[in-house]
Amino acid sequence: MLYKSTRGCFSVSSAQAIAQGIAPDGGLFVPESFPKVQIKELLGKDYSGQALDILGRYLTDYTEQELGRAVSAAYEKSAFPDGAVVLKKVREDISVLELWHGPTLAFKDIALTMLPHLLTRAQELHGVDEETV
Repeated sequence: MLYKSTRGCFSVSSAQAIAQGIAPDGGLFVPESFPKVQIKELLGKDYSGQALDILGRYLTDYTEQELGRAVSAAYEKSAFPDGAVVLKKVREDISVLELWHGPTLAFKDIALTMLPHLLTRAQELHGVDEETV
C-alpha cells in the first residue's frame, strides 16, 4: 500500500512513511486508499488478532510474521496487565471500552506501544543505521 502526503502528490511505501514520520513537504502521510474491512471477519478475535488483521491491510511492506512479533511485543502482559483493550459492562445493555490500561494510563498507549517496533523494522528495510531516540 502506498501513502501520500497531505500537501503533495508523491507516494511512499508504508515502511517509508513510518521511517520518515513527516513528509518532506511538511504534510502527513495518509493511505492512498482504504481497504474494506468486514466487521464479521474480526468477530471472535482478541484485540491482538484484530490488530494484526487491520495492520496487515495497511502495512504491506511488513510480513505477517513481522507484524505478529510487533503486536506481541507491543501488547505483552507487562505493558497491559489487564489486556490492551478492556470492554467493561456498565449495565446489562451498556458496555464501555476502556483504553487506559497501558503504561501511561492513556489511550495513546494503544498506538504508541506499537510504533517503536514498526519503526525499527522500517529502518532495517530502508538501510537506516542510526539510532532513533
